[in-house]
Amino acid sequence: MVGKITRAYERELKDGDVKMTSPKFGMSILFFFLRISFCSSTDQSFQQCFSSHLPPSKITYDVIFTQNSSQYSSILQSSIRNLRFSNASKPRYLVTPYNENHIQATIICSKEHHMHVRVRSAGHDYEGLSYISDVPFIVIDLFHIRSVMVDIKNEFAWVGAGATLGELYYSISAKSNVHGFPAGSCPTVGVGGHISGGGFGTIFRKYGLAADNVIDAKMIDVNGNVLDRKSMGEDLFWAIRGGGGASFGVIFSWKLKLVRVPPTVTVFKTLKTLEQGATKLVQKWQNIAYKFHHDLFVHAVIQVTNPNSNQNPTVQVSFDCLFLGTTERLLSSIQRSFPELGVTQENCTEMSWIQSVLYFAGHSIAESADVLLNRGTQSTQSFKGKSDYVKEAIPKMGLEGLFKMVAEEETSMLILTPYGGRMKQIKSSATPFPYRSEYLYGIQYMISWDVAEETGKRIGWMRRLYKYMEPYVSTAPRAAYFNYRDLDLGRNSYPNTSYVEASQWGLKYFNHNFNRLVRVKTLADPHNFFWNEQSIPVLRLE
Repeated sequence: MVGKITRAYERELKDGDVKMTSPKFGMSILFFFLRISFCSSTDQSFQQCFSSHLPPSKITYDVIFTQNSSQYSSILQSSIRNLRFSNASKPRYLVTPYNENHIQATIICSKEHHMHVRVRSAGHDYEGLSYISDVPFIVIDLFHIRSVMVDIKNEFAWVGAGATLGELYYSISAKSNVHGFPAGSCPTVGVGGHISGGGFGTIFRKYGLAADNVIDAKMIDVNGNVLDRKSMGEDLFWAIRGGGGASFGVIFSWKLKLVRVPPTVTVFKTLKTLEQGATKLVQKWQNIAYKFHHDLFVHAVIQVTNPNSNQNPTVQVSFDCLFLGTTERLLSSIQRSFPELGVTQENCTEMSWIQSVLYFAGHSIAESADVLLNRGTQSTQSFKGKSDYVKEAIPKMGLEGLFKMVAEEETSMLILTPYGGRMKQIKSSATPFPYRSEYLYGIQYMISWDVAEETGKRIGWMRRLYKYMEPYVSTAPRAAYFNYRDLDLGRNSYPNTSYVEASQWGLKYFNHNFNRLVRVKTLADPHNFFWNEQSIPVLRLE
């Protein structure tokens, strides 16, 4: 930076535009060096504070990275999954803790230096709230805290919040081929954020959400205390299992109940375009997929396809299935309940559960499970996501209008995820995730793009699609999934927001559970230190 200033100074002298005695130039140079001096002093002060709150044995020199650090940019960019946030405001410090002491010190010193804290486990936050902010902030990146300890005998695992789902699945499969965990199908998603928002995947109809299978957790609260389930109490333990852990503290470890999976599972994929009757198939799928036996998961993925160069693009629906059992059992079930799909033995492939993880992640089942240890790289695309829940099947006319809109954008995708099964048996108040027995399926809307200039157009299309769907989805509130974060639903005012204001988005994510979350937040973090644009608000006396 200093070199750039010097070269600019030399050019200005050469061009005769600015003299050495120019007051304006002199003041700018003075301001620059004063700013550098101030930042260096502040950095030193924060680092001294950090070190002073660590036991001598825990002091390391590669935990805090300032904006002047050589590794700062590579660490920051490594987990930015949405390119539209790559040039957003950057944190004052990146803290990459190795243990809970580093997290404690960061929280204490952030409070002393009046900086907000954002927590990142793998960067899949749809609105980038784990690594961007409009106020002075620090990012605690948990990627060093990702150990996985699997106890097959007692059927549980302790997993660091910075681990990815792929790392968790790999570690379980290394110990047993008949154990798994019900969570998402994208292996580079971070365990911490996924579980704290609910977490569903291909086997959740049999076993429930990831958050439903949490036994214990360890977190650092606003005062720097290390809490487990017993010391945090059941209200706070309830809140962090689906209510967004970042509103309440820094969760750094989860104890998970492993589930037993069969040694053989079966998958199939059936592709149908609109011309091949996809509309009728989706109509029927809506009315039966949530009624399937809990061993059977069939979701529908809607995209644009171009069959060949001689035909115009059309909409295609992919029916993707995972069955917890053999092909023989699957065919008996699917041919009886959904014969229109035309599934035969030739369409089906038997495999182990860990191979099904590879399959739904887009890998070959012949690959080594080692590929799940790849944490991924920075995205090369921008995207916008939204979500909905459906309580009554969308009529044919509504589907036809939906498909017409999808056809307008070749990079759009909709994923329709069936509910029912175990989800129907768990009370809506059991965890903050409320959408259980009354819902047929959830919808994820997604659109991506490569060129920054397309951002407005693509997001505009997404908002028009969302508006179009309003008559066909849940109301009062119009439900949304917290892990598909969407700032269009509303955002908190800084530094605080009212309950009424936060309800605009809070009731959509959490429905009747929002009120309890607010009460827990008020007790756990009364001064609202863990604030972000969609954090749970604090009740205040007017």
